[in-house]
Amino acid sequence: MTTLAVRNGWSLPTAGLDVRLLGALAVVAVIWLGLHALTGGLFLTARNLFNLSLQVTVVGVMTCGMVLVIVSRHIDLSVGSVLGFVGVFGALVQIGFADVLGAQTWWVAVLAMLAAGASIGALQGALIAYGGIPSFVVTLGGLLFFRNAAYFINKGETIAPLDPTFQLLGGGLQGSIGAFWSWAVCAAAVTAVLYAAWAGRRRRRRFEIATRPLPVEAAVTGLAVVGIVGYTAAMNAYAQPNSGVAMGLPIPVLILGAVVLSMSVLATRRRFGRHVFAYGGNPDAAVLAGVDTRRLTLKIFALMGLLVGVASVVITARLNAGASATGTMTELNVIAAAVIGGTSLAGGAGRVAGAVLGAIVMQSLESGMILMGVPSPLQKMVLALVLILAVWIDMAIRRARTP
Repeated sequence: MTTLAVRNGWSLPTAGLDVRLLGALAVVAVIWLGLHALTGGLFLTARNLFNLSLQVTVVGVMTCGMVLVIVSRHIDLSVGSVLGFVGVFGALVQIGFADVLGAQTWWVAVLAMLAAGASIGALQGALIAYGGIPSFVVTLGGLLFFRNAAYFINKGETIAPLDPTFQLLGGGLQGSIGAFWSWAVCAAAVTAVLYAAWAGRRRRRRFEIATRPLPVEAAVTGLAVVGIVGYTAAMNAYAQPNSGVAMGLPIPVLILGAVVLSMSVLATRRRFGRHVFAYGGNPDAAVLAGVDTRRLTLKIFALMGLLVGVASVVITARLNAGASATGTMTELNVIAAAVIGGTSLAGGAGRVAGAVLGAIVMQSLESGMILMGVPSPLQKMVLALVLILAVWIDMAIRRARTP
């Protein structure tokens, strides 16, 4: 019979804790405290955390898809360019059909942007899976093609303003749910965390699988609850400049939460996710097990494209404009966020929650450097070095684990 708990002491792995996830949390804490000191107490203010949340949403949504792409031993370098192209396309749909559709224009544009993103992803996935072209080559071509396509379809002009209802999806002064509904969402999230901890522990005991020591379980659950409540309090502490009304949780954060939850379930509780990790861990074994790897690859890139469409909706709504330059070099942040969050470039290993923490790391660095007045070119240089460091750490961890 399997032992239900570790009796003779425990370490992080035996306690069921993800060392890389804990490492990412520690990195976030150190970066936040450091930037708060370097910016003279500006970084951890409610206003900056609100703005940081909006920035994290765009990268975080795309990073959730990039985890599965990298886990399957592929790469997508085109996400930034596709982000800009889909944004321009959605803005053109709004402007072109506003007179015909009226108040319905915004959701038609949203559906069109999601469909465009998924179609582009499926096309690239088909070239990789059925055309036999390496993902690096296909998506590098996509990076160049769609960036210039964005300039081509709108002749380099910025398309604005957009539908007022559509703008709510980007956050901003009106794009939040207020204090009351924020606390309601907070209560629901805390309840869900407590239930998940209880149900998970009960399920493990029923199947006689080793459980975490109770103090560790309580500490992990308590940390999650404190994080949720603290974040909600910070968002409610930021008030609208004119009215003084609490902003509450931004709508883009709710979108990110829905994406993270959906992708986590898809990656860990569904056959699709199990096939992705099996394929990334050992492609030959996956084929022998009957996994249609070509169809799987197409689905992975179609899903990546769909999430780029979601991110494009958020950033286009936030900017209130479709601009050809939107998303330039965003692929750097997305890939780095996935790797920092524990996704191995060798494939077969990665977590959606860790990737979101990676996105928080990347956007925190960028936000902090802006507050410090660091020139934009130097910001990109620092982020590039962070990407290299993250890959080096990933390689060092893999070497340490190799017998």
